[in-house]
Amino acid sequence: MKKQANYIKRIEIKGIWGRKNIAWNLRPDVNILSGINGIGKSTIVNKSVHFLHLLSGGELSCNSISENVKFVFSPEDASYIHFDVVRSFDRPLLNAGLAEKVADSNIHTELDWQLYQLQRRYLDYQVNIGNRIIELLTSGKPEDQQKAAQISIPKRKFQDMIDELFSETQKTINRKRNEIIIEQDGEQLLPYQLSSGEKQVLVILLTVLVQDEQPYALFMDEPEISLHVEWQQKLIKLIRELNPNVQIILTTHSPAVIMDGWMDAVTEVSDITE
Repeated sequence: MKKQANYIKRIEIKGIWGRKNIAWNLRPDVNILSGINGIGKSTIVNKSVHFLHLLSGGELSCNSISENVKFVFSPEDASYIHFDVVRSFDRPLLNAGLAEKVADSNIHTELDWQLYQLQRRYLDYQVNIGNRIIELLTSGKPEDQQKAAQISIPKRKFQDMIDELFSETQKTINRKRNEIIIEQDGEQLLPYQLSSGEKQVLVILLTVLVQDEQPYALFMDEPEISLHVEWQQKLIKLIRELNPNVQIILTTHSPAVIMDGWMDAVTEVSDITE
């Protein structure tokens, strides 16, 4: 029987760029990879994500060397981990190689595509928490009444976060709708009608929310792109408020992302390369 990991303890990549080896010991909470342009931050993240995709598909074991990648999990006898990837580059779908997958005429960019997928995950998330609430409320146990009241707290946190982030442009989430609809001056906006920065922060926080506070790894490559500096400063805090069990693994060039107490979570690529 497969055992799920709580977080990734170590990533090893051999022969990266044909000549270098990577050995990166990770924290269970936040891990920030830094370095000059072209040093290989994105390559490390992409190889790690590719390996995890193969692992989750049953094509490899975590100790496989066929991809020159090795993962050490916590606990160490775990064989896989739940993970998500947020891509911040808002390229046209044609450039991203996704155009043939999309029939919806509202979807033009990678962020639109991520939002399209997240809308469906958001609906599934609400069905799941709704079923759990009903089960607890009908159990007849007094302690389950309190548990039921706690289940919807992350969703309300998410809605409050978006309302606060979007407050300067008078945008709010419509809390009566099951899908994500934004209201502004009496008009209803689809997520695809938002700015790149608004779409990006919505993608990140929705990705975290739908994991339903479960342990998992979140990979982000330069999440500060398109985000206002104040949003960059708040980003890690907001993510961890939504899910304190998430392990964040990200690359960045932005000092703002690490300013709110995460300096000791920064690793330079040169320090893990031999």
